[in-house]
Amino acid sequence: MSRSALVGNVTAMLRDADFVVSERCAVRPKSFDLAARRGEDLLLLKILGNIDAFDAVTGAEMRRLGNYLSATPMVLGMRTRDEDLKPGVVYFRHGVPVFNPDTAYDLFIEEVPPLIYAAPGGLYVDIDGDLLADERERRGWSLGRLASELGVSRRTVSKYEDGMNASIDVAIQLEKLFEQPFSTPVSVLDGADEVRDADPTPQDPEADPEDAHVVTVLTRAGFDMHPTARAPFKAVGEDSDSREENLLAGHSAFTRSAEKRARIMSSLGAVTRTRSVYFVEKRAKRDSVEGTALVGCDELEAMRDPDDVRDLIRERADEPAD
Repeated sequence: MSRSALVGNVTAMLRDADFVVSERCAVRPKSFDLAARRGEDLLLLKILGNIDAFDAVTGAEMRRLGNYLSATPMVLGMRTRDEDLKPGVVYFRHGVPVFNPDTAYDLFIEEVPPLIYAAPGGLYVDIDGDLLADERERRGWSLGRLASELGVSRRTVSKYEDGMNASIDVAIQLEKLFEQPFSTPVSVLDGADEVRDADPTPQDPEADPEDAHVVTVLTRAGFDMHPTARAPFKAVGEDSDSREENLLAGHSAFTRSAEKRARIMSSLGAVTRTRSVYFVEKRAKRDSVEGTALVGCDELEAMRDPDDVRDLIRERADEPAD
């Protein structure tokens, strides 16, 4: 299956699951392909045939964007160089959860979250330690008795009851012994933080010197600006005054390529619930591109009041689509 067909299939599946899905980010470079929202769940998705193409720089960018936009970054893929991705299993690459489209279908359509995740050494599940301890005590079994049944040490059983993960084989043994499951789902929509190392968010890349003036103006207007490396926009602006008007910001001469990026930013803004603004060197003949405000850098030079910058962006972003 071609990558375009795979993206199309995933888009259709998400829409069937009542997600609002953005236009595909058909520009380069790009850290993600789609944004999708259902209620308060916002996803940033990278879709690949072979997940070996997902590199550390892209992973860091997706994690940063997830943090700034309150979104869950994830990768949907079919295989690695050596094997197909197993259904029902969550993998991790560069701190981002990865799984195949069948697992996504179960999660989003059937609302059945995965139970298994891959980690060094094999496949594992999280055990509900409190439930296990309660069932063991209800049967009157000691730690030693259960350890003997499982072929592990008393210390290991104690760790299971304290919340340590278990191999698939142990989980199956427990289910047979007690005639009930003890596995807990992987919280994919929360980034699966409970089953991976909670690394800090990677630092922002250096801003392009050509964007310095725009960043300075938006900072004065009350936005904490975060440059991007591979997104369809140059920066994300978090509203430092808690006015909940976060921004996607672009900057370049107004070319056909810039117009395409502005259109994609409009689609992304609608899904991520952010405004979008594209700064051009000289004021364009129109005020917006499908909801992305167009602002000339020459206009910014005449503005002294930060609220005037906010008002201008808001007015043009709210203009009817052209």
